[in-house]
Amino acid sequence: MTDPNAIQPSELDQLPDRDPEETAEWQASLDAVTKAAGPHRAAYLMRRTLERAEGAGIALPKLLETDYVNSIPTSAEPSVPGDEAMEQRITAWNRWNAAAMVTRGSKYGVGGHIATFASAAWLYETGFNHFFKGKEADGSGDQLYIQGHASPGIYARAFLDGRLNEEQLDNFRREAGGNGLPSYPHPRRLPWLWEFPTVSMGLGPLSAIYQARFNRYLANRGIKDTAGSHVWAFLGDGEMDEPESTAALALAAREELDNLTFVINCNLQRLDGPVRANFKIVQELEAQFRGAGWNVVKTLWGTAWDELFQLDTTGALVRRLRQVPDAQIQTYQTRDAAYIRQDFFGGDPALVEMAKLLSDDKILECFHLSRGGHEARKVFAAYKAAVEHKGAPTVILAQTVKGHTLGEGFASKNANHQMKKLSVDEFKNMRDLLELPISDSQFVDGVVPYGHPGADSPEVRYLQERRAALGGPAPARRVHPVAPLPAPADKAFASFDKGSGSQNVATTMAFVRLVKDLVRDKETGKRWVPIVPDEARTFGMESLFPSLGIYSPKGQTYEPVDRDQLMYYKEAKNGQILNEGITEAGSMADFIAASTSYATHGETMIPFYIFYSMFGWQRTADQMWQLGDQLGRGFLVGATAGRTTLTGEGLQHADGHSPVIAATNPAALSYDPAFAYEVATIVKDGLRRMYGEAAPGEDQDVFYYLTVYNEPLPQPAKPSVDGIDEGIVKGLYRFNTAESAGITPPANAPRIQLLGSGTAIHWALKAQALLAEEWGVAADVWSATSWSELRRDALEADEALLRGEERVPFVRQALQGAEGPVLAVSDYMRQVPDQIAQWVEQDWSSLGADGFGLSDTREAARRHFGVDAESIVVAALAQLARRGEVKAASVKEAREKYGL
Repeated sequence: MTDPNAIQPSELDQLPDRDPEETAEWQASLDAVTKAAGPHRAAYLMRRTLERAEGAGIALPKLLETDYVNSIPTSAEPSVPGDEAMEQRITAWNRWNAAAMVTRGSKYGVGGHIATFASAAWLYETGFNHFFKGKEADGSGDQLYIQGHASPGIYARAFLDGRLNEEQLDNFRREAGGNGLPSYPHPRRLPWLWEFPTVSMGLGPLSAIYQARFNRYLANRGIKDTAGSHVWAFLGDGEMDEPESTAALALAAREELDNLTFVINCNLQRLDGPVRANFKIVQELEAQFRGAGWNVVKTLWGTAWDELFQLDTTGALVRRLRQVPDAQIQTYQTRDAAYIRQDFFGGDPALVEMAKLLSDDKILECFHLSRGGHEARKVFAAYKAAVEHKGAPTVILAQTVKGHTLGEGFASKNANHQMKKLSVDEFKNMRDLLELPISDSQFVDGVVPYGHPGADSPEVRYLQERRAALGGPAPARRVHPVAPLPAPADKAFASFDKGSGSQNVATTMAFVRLVKDLVRDKETGKRWVPIVPDEARTFGMESLFPSLGIYSPKGQTYEPVDRDQLMYYKEAKNGQILNEGITEAGSMADFIAASTSYATHGETMIPFYIFYSMFGWQRTADQMWQLGDQLGRGFLVGATAGRTTLTGEGLQHADGHSPVIAATNPAALSYDPAFAYEVATIVKDGLRRMYGEAAPGEDQDVFYYLTVYNEPLPQPAKPSVDGIDEGIVKGLYRFNTAESAGITPPANAPRIQLLGSGTAIHWALKAQALLAEEWGVAADVWSATSWSELRRDALEADEALLRGEERVPFVRQALQGAEGPVLAVSDYMRQVPDQIAQWVEQDWSSLGADGFGLSDTREAARRHFGVDAESIVVAALAQLARRGEVKAASVKEAREKYGL
């Protein structure tokens, strides 16, 4: 009879068993251990065996979870160099001032977070004293992604260091006066301190991975030696629920980014309560990271637990720690020793006996205070293990108590994330706990004082000496003086001025051709960083594969299937193209790292990221804000743009709204060019402004967003019009008049101004001809290259007027004297051109592709949305009829004639 518990052949490896007898002996040994010592001992031996196999490089499935104990045993912990007592005092001052800053600000109702830094203080202090390299040493220093809610602690340390004063601390979250501190890490608001914005949550870990990857990219391309730079990302365990937090774990492992360390503060709480109330977030994260190929270091328990683990001769304690859900561990933090004896120890005879050997004070010390993340020795051991590990990134899972040292009213309470202040009595208790020399008399009128041991105190001298040894202050952002990049030769841009003749060329292809010429430039070509999310062939970029190469730290370890073709798929260790696979978020993280390299590494790079326009702003607009926050520079290119140009793909690909989203971003200069020469002019000006000699008053910390189209059409030559380049850059110029277009309208013909952007200008030009030939109306056609830049200029004029300065918006200047009403049209929703309506003196109306997209031909889609040439004609006649300049019957006649 078959044993139902026996392993069936279908469960075995497909390789034949060369020695069934030996296999049976191993299985029998396991059965014997299970029978004699119990299943827990058998499981222990199996885990140790798998760990040994993994360490020896034997190809076996990885062990995804280890016991709920520290990865580094106490006996293997290195001693902490330096003065631990001094570091304890420094940490105490930082804890105090962080809590004081937020509490003092609470009277203004501006909020703030106290509990996060209270739990993570040692995670930061250990790094600042022993690991984080500053900007003043060789290389670029380390890159620090600080957990957003912990910012008060970083400000407190900068205050102790003399980099901030009391007035600035008192202006935490009150920036309007010009001497305040932003709530979170924010380079645009405090550019000398913060390098990386880390709120919204989830974007920090994603960006940290791609920053570490970009550091390797710079090195492998021979642009800068980044071997001395390490990326540290400080994260919350609740933050790891964000999909972006874990989106690129496999990339980091695949490319062996051992220059990267995640430090996850596992205080087991998120904003409203436990992170995993009924489960264990540390174990979940360990499995997730190990499965992705990361090195995992768990730092869970402090030294007070050493005695308990030594007493655990049966493994009962370790088993119990694996069983207890996180919410119950949080509960132990708030309960007395009797409760813990009963609930934690009471269910297992071995644990009952262990508890008899423990005093109440010992139990409370372990369960209330002693966590690995609160001890310098434990944290130092974890950090040292991380920086010394080779071949994979490391994640440190450090268990802490949220609200640690803030008192019983804070520690581990579900509501502590929303608690913004301590009472005077709570501060006095905290003072006594931290042993700070702050007297009761310093609490004037109930206001908690800031604490500082003095600029020449042993604490401050120690802090500054440690930072000097590590390369200067941290965090810090430095923009070293870099000579402007030389402008590429005019030939690359001027080649588009003559047009394409009879050849049909889409503006997407025109942009790619332009970049292809620019990357050949001897001075600046190597600084271009082409980024594409697995759609290079869609955009006609495959010609760049063999010439630039696709970046891979492994080079090309295979023979590509298309090697015999001219445009074969070439990967190279020094490849220039970042072809990211299907990840717009990853591509944006690439772009952010490259676009801020001028500050992070003192190396100016010129990234352009080209993507399906529908999957740009709609999908990753939060990262575009992050880009602006981080003062990034470069070119975002929304290709296959518009709602009606991508035939057959349907509404999920039909982009009618990206320019609306882009217009909300103050750092984005958004353009919708119609012609190849406009693309060239805009890119040329962007290179000048962002990387060359910016004009006085121009902000260099901007990025350009261009929408380009996949509709092949003849590209006209650049008109010989005065001020055309200025008009292209500022957003509007007259492309032609009825007369210059070769149309001879009747004498005293009614006239209308047609404003079009992007591909819509072609419909306007056709409408111009129809209006003249069939309705006796003269139409002038204008190219509106940027509705949002016209609006930005007009808003600035309005602001100047409030200051008593007279300034006429450019759109009004450009249209001054233009006869008749204005009709604007684009391949986007009407909200896009309507941005400028209030500043246009002429009668205004607009057409656009509002609503959902659909699958059909371009012509049918444009007729559906009412933006084709015939629809423009009817709309123009209706506008003129309202003014009494054409007969009302003409509108009905045109509508019937064109079948609208």
